Amino acid sequence: MTATAIRTSPAAPAAPRGEALRPPPAEAPYYVPAAHEVDVFLRCHARGLPVMLKGPTGCGKTRFVEHMAWRLGRPLVTVACHDDLAASDLTGRWLIRGGDTVWVDGPLTTAARAGAICYLDELVEARQDTIVVIHPLTDDRRVLPIDKTGELVEAAPGFQLVVSYNPGYQHAIKDLKPSTRQRFVSLDFDYPPAGVEAEIVAHESGLDRARAAALVTLAHRIRHLRDQGLAEVPGTRLLVATARLIADGIAPEEACRVALAGPLTDDPDLLLAIADLVSATL
Repeated sequence: MTATAIRTSPAAPAAPRGEALRPPPAEAPYYVPAAHEVDVFLRCHARGLPVMLKGPTGCGKTRFVEHMAWRLGRPLVTVACHDDLAASDLTGRWLIRGGDTVWVDGPLTTAARAGAICYLDELVEARQDTIVVIHPLTDDRRVLPIDKTGELVEAAPGFQLVVSYNPGYQHAIKDLKPSTRQRFVSLDFDYPPAGVEAEIVAHESGLDRARAAALVTLAHRIRHLRDQGLAEVPGTRLLVATARLIADGIAPEEACRVALAGPLTDDPDLLLAIADLVSATL
């Protein structure tokens, strides 16, 4: 195919929605380190090593990446992976515009050219034939072959690939292959200790520290319901959403019903159990 124009367009329609190149914010995204993850990430970035973040839903993986992009002064590209994500959604595709055939870079290509951090959220949800596209960027080659144009994109200085997934949520059929896993430095995440989690909830929501601590206590009690069939337990993100409603004047019981219990389950017995815990805790 003969093209009359070739250009890079990180925010073009070829890229999945929400994956534009984002410059680092002026202020640091709020993040409380749990261990040595900040130092490890900084050293990985200096060495050009890709990083895998493993942990449950809502435990701060995405906020950590945003914080590190700010700390490093690097732009950030975020891709939400899913079953229909094709290789061309990452690398780019040819489009017809005004009678011209134009190449439009996908988010992964955009990040590689710009020396940005590319964050592939829930990588395991993507198809295997899509995942293999990232392999040449995760070793010493640091290149991205574009089959449709014949171009070999060399990752610019500062480029780093970061992926995340929730190992406890995935079925074996959707786990990452060893050939992919062993290309990454792995950082494990979990919900923070109660005192730290209460500080995060209070800071992010504007709720007073005492009521934020009560919400964290409630979350710990609900997390024990996993043994009774609760498929997903409340993460810090859900607690922040609940706390924001309470801080804005919604009654605590109602805020917990719509922002905490409702997103977790539709099972009547589990909803009743959560309601009982809310009454006993708050």
